[in-house]
Amino acid sequence: MANIKSQKKRAITNLKRNVAKVGEKTALKTAIKDVLQAVAANDKETAATALNKANSLLDKSITSHIKHGNYVARQKARLAKAVNSIQA
Repeated sequence: MANIKSQKKRAITNLKRNVAKVGEKTALKTAIKDVLQAVAANDKETAATALNKANSLLDKSITSHIKHGNYVARQKARLAKAVNSIQA
């Protein structure tokens, strides 16, 4: 543990931020899984709704430095392709 007061504060801030990022990562993974489950069930409406939510979370993950832009672009394309492959 740090001896300097500002470093003690910084250590606490880092812990709080880490907990927040873990929550955001978990929410993102869940949103992606929701889209894939809806695609597997051939439910186009649910898949489209889940895709919108996943896209929103993916975009937010770039700004909060959780995921890289190329990863986000790849996932968005992959999920959109899966949703579009559902036969109505």
